[in-house]
Amino acid sequence: MKGRAAFIRAQTKIARPSLVPELKLHLATEISPIWRATQNELDDMELPPPYWAFCWPGGQALTRYIIDQPAVVRGRKVLDFAAGSGLSGIAAARAGAASVIAAEIDAFAAEAIRLNAGLNKSLVEVVTDDLVGRMDLGLDIVLAGDVCYERPMAERVFAWFEQLAEAGVTILMGDPGRAYLPRKGLVEVARYQVPTSIELEDKDMRLTLVWRIAKGEMA
Repeated sequence: MKGRAAFIRAQTKIARPSLVPELKLHLATEISPIWRATQNELDDMELPPPYWAFCWPGGQALTRYIIDQPAVVRGRKVLDFAAGSGLSGIAAARAGAASVIAAEIDAFAAEAIRLNAGLNKSLVEVVTDDLVGRMDLGLDIVLAGDVCYERPMAERVFAWFEQLAEAGVTILMGDPGRAYLPRKGLVEVARYQVPTSIELEDKDMRLTLVWRIAKGEMA
């Protein structure tokens, strides 16, 4: 949508995330201006909070892992779930995934993903449907960064992830210690110190882990 793309371009700058400088995204340089812009445009454009405009620690850690271990996604059908900026899905596409779907119910995030995929010359299919519960997508691997910040979402999503894992789908998550991350059924595969913004995280560095859901072990 032209209006969404214009808003994204006006409120962001093209920048490289600190942990994954191989990629570039439309990102907000400060939190306050884009949040104010969001409020100003809310009535006219139905713009939700612009989480897509920031590179959260979980997504950066997950993306770093994909870049460092491209065989994890190479030749596989990948879903970047609650994709935000689309960072992890773009990395998967560049690493040689057979196909990549980036799922985001926020229409502005979906437009940002399209713009970001174009910046990185990556083929990513963007969908805005709520895919939670779908078992017919033919996936090999699901990538999910920072999805455990609210209890209702975490519980709903993890019930689905458990079903997918039991069906043989690999589930990889990036998480900096969010409150609703399950405490059982997770296997650590990597950890990173992720530079972040005090405005976003109340500190300038977050220890962030990449987890795999262990089949048959979810609590």
